[in-house]
Amino acid sequence: MQGYNVLFPMAFHYTGTPILAMSEDVAKGDQGLISLFIEVYDVPPEDIERLKTPLGMARYFHEAMKKGMEMTGFSIDWRREFTSIDPEFSQMIIWQFTKLREKGYLTRGTHPVGWCPHHQMPVGMHDTKGDVEPEIGEFRILLFEAREGYYLPAATLRPETVFGAVNMWVKPSATYVKARVGDKVWVLSRTALFKLKHQRTDIEELEELRGEDLVGKRVRNPATGKWIPVLPGEFVDPETGTGVVMSVPAHAPYDYVALRDVLGDAELLERLGVDPSELEPVPLIRVKGYSEIPARDAVERRGVKSQLDREKLDDATKEIYTAEFHEGVVREDIHRLALQDVDEPARSYAVAAVKAWIAGKPVSEAREATWRWLAAAGLADSMYEIMNRPVYCRCGTEIVVKVLQNQWFINYGDPEWKKLAREALASMRILPEDARREFEATIEWLREKACARTRGLGTELPWAPGWIIESLSDSTIYMAFYTVAHKIKQHGLRPEQLTYEFWDYVLLGNGEPEEVAEKTGVPAGLLREMREEFAYWYPVDSRHSAKELVPNHLTFYIFNHTAIFPREYWPRQIVANGVLLYEGKKMSKSLRNIVPLIRANLTYGADAVRMTLLAAAEIGQDADFRDSLARSVVERLNKFYSFVVSVSREKTESPGKLHVIDRWMLSTLQRRVEKTTEAMEELRIREAIHQAFYLLDQDVRWYLSRVAGQNSPERRRTIAWVLWKVAHVWTRLLAPFAPHIAEEAWEKLGEKPFVSTAEWPKVEEEYLDPEAELGEMYYRRVIEDVESIMKVVKGKPKRLVIVVAPRNSYPELRDAISFIEQKKPLKDFMRSYLSRTGDKKKAARRAKSLYELASRLTPEERSLIKTLTLDEKTVLEDNLDALTRTLNVETVEIIDVADEGAEAVLRARKAEPLPYKPVIYLETK
Repeated sequence: MQGYNVLFPMAFHYTGTPILAMSEDVAKGDQGLISLFIEVYDVPPEDIERLKTPLGMARYFHEAMKKGMEMTGFSIDWRREFTSIDPEFSQMIIWQFTKLREKGYLTRGTHPVGWCPHHQMPVGMHDTKGDVEPEIGEFRILLFEAREGYYLPAATLRPETVFGAVNMWVKPSATYVKARVGDKVWVLSRTALFKLKHQRTDIEELEELRGEDLVGKRVRNPATGKWIPVLPGEFVDPETGTGVVMSVPAHAPYDYVALRDVLGDAELLERLGVDPSELEPVPLIRVKGYSEIPARDAVERRGVKSQLDREKLDDATKEIYTAEFHEGVVREDIHRLALQDVDEPARSYAVAAVKAWIAGKPVSEAREATWRWLAAAGLADSMYEIMNRPVYCRCGTEIVVKVLQNQWFINYGDPEWKKLAREALASMRILPEDARREFEATIEWLREKACARTRGLGTELPWAPGWIIESLSDSTIYMAFYTVAHKIKQHGLRPEQLTYEFWDYVLLGNGEPEEVAEKTGVPAGLLREMREEFAYWYPVDSRHSAKELVPNHLTFYIFNHTAIFPREYWPRQIVANGVLLYEGKKMSKSLRNIVPLIRANLTYGADAVRMTLLAAAEIGQDADFRDSLARSVVERLNKFYSFVVSVSREKTESPGKLHVIDRWMLSTLQRRVEKTTEAMEELRIREAIHQAFYLLDQDVRWYLSRVAGQNSPERRRTIAWVLWKVAHVWTRLLAPFAPHIAEEAWEKLGEKPFVSTAEWPKVEEEYLDPEAELGEMYYRRVIEDVESIMKVVKGKPKRLVIVVAPRNSYPELRDAISFIEQKKPLKDFMRSYLSRTGDKKKAARRAKSLYELASRLTPEERSLIKTLTLDEKTVLEDNLDALTRTLNVETVEIIDVADEGAEAVLRARKAEPLPYKPVIYLETK
């Protein structure tokens, strides 16, 4: 409608594993899933058979989605439709991955990945239940040697706190195993052994034991040399880390509380031979705002009762860990704790190392230094863990970390590639803008990402048969395929013709069309045509997706465009949408509150569904679809259509004399055009609908109420002409949001061919009338003020007197508006106002009233008052009949503050008029 050619394409992403598990479950006769498809997704029972294969399920929902999109009125060019497993598309993906490999962005190596033990393959966000991206972190393992010769491996994210470890924790009821790991024997939880076997090959299980078998043993702190006890800890999670925890009560809230519980059990301590003095917290880190025992501070502030009070303890742990990492400094005297059981001169070397690398250092530095110091002595190791566990594969198996050997990765950690991604991001518009920070952070932390799977639908890696390119790797430049997909279909090009040379010419302009034509059999003229088509549409002006895809898919999209295309084809804008709620809750299969698009369209109508979704939230916010809102939209759309039908019946000849209210309507209409257009340019679509649908509806209803009863032929002709102007503009403003009813309205108005191809409304300067707008705003305020007074007085209104302020008082209000817009407080305005007057007491009251009035004005009123001085008396006198009729008062008098009789009214009301706020006096019978 703004004169641009717009391509709105759609394709369907079949790649990946999500539908594998579901189709397998349907094939097995899973009645819960089958009823979900029938009752929630509206799948006819006779179509369930189609869902028993992955491809059948994909095809079914492809068709259903497309039907829903067509019903909703999306302006999609369906000629360009494809799926990500079409052989033609696969040829482009093969070209893309060959390019990445040529440029060194594909690597083969050993890296940790999220792994499904059942399917024996790497997994990412789209392979997991709930679309959760497995977050891989590295635990440092510190080895505490037992007198029996084995080691308890404590997994920690804070190795620098080992100097304050006064005991070890194990869960008495948990299953542990003794296993040979490298050249040492470790004791760790059964689950930890299972995970570790996915990360290293030098592991041999020796025997099984219970956690209670370890309680009471003594182990040597690798940093201090002290022999510390192993104690029972119910809070220990054998599923996390190694299932063995070192206890640092000074700096770990869980440890502080668990020890507090143990110290209250004198019988246990005596049985284990533990002296309570052994368990005193050892201060290690100084951090501003905390005592020497920060863990105690955090625990006591929250009133934690026991080690099982997990919510409070998690919160306290997060607080302490964050504060100490960012602001903490290791105590300078910590070296005195180092290897106290080691003889000289060996101990002196250890002390020197601690003094040089750890003591007095920020926690962020001391952390890595401590681990390296212990690793050099053979007393430290590491393991990977899913930090946001538990994360489950679609098949239901919990994801673990596997260190893959000789796997293909996309190296998003390449520093030069990161530099290009940063440049692309900096040149792009991001909506909402606050999503930019997440993009920036993602670019920094991204590292190698496994790019292939051994199962699922998709494109095979051309040099690694059996490995399928995974769903977040084949979906990064697919937009380029839209530009030529219809040409490939139209001319019947075969997949084998779409070679490396073909895509290199069409997408990058490399090579000569005649030479490419000779190799591929694609005519040179067609090659040129496709190259021109690509160059015409690319780059992508606006990429719309979901905000939860910023940490993966959308950032990969940026990376891959910088790797493949020159700068002129880098993306220009990304829009990150929020999620969709239904009646305040996130849609989910478990809640069975999913509303298929087709059902929604059949229930409310496509335009109402569109308007409800768009009006529910701005870009980036979560939109809440509510039945009550949808039904109210239906009602308003019907009223809009009825309005257009009524307007279309009236003759629309040239108008007679325009009254002030006509000029107000036409001027206000221009404001709605201006504000709707501004909002759309910034993709503030909810605000655009607010202006074009709700506020314009209010404007029209107000105008109709103001001209009711004006039935002379001249007035009827003028009013009809004004409403005809409104209807034409209003219909075009609503066309992007409610296209179906807008097209019906356009036809009713006698316009052809379609409103969707009509010109978007522009502000018609000749109809802008700021004085008429401000005058009507003022009139409405007076009506509202009088009506509020009528609600509290007794008796029937008889006489209404309105005392208006002089025109020369408006500079005072403008001054107050200036202070409000600059966010200056009342005291500043009063100081400024009092400096210019004599009667301080009276002036103080007036200054306060002016400031409060200015703060209550709408932005539109402030904007107009800053440039206009309203003749309030004239405005009200011009509307005298309307005032009398609307308020049902016998007489209405409008007087200036200097007129005769004004003083008596002001004295009776104990008030004085302000600019834009008259004094109102009402007499009743």
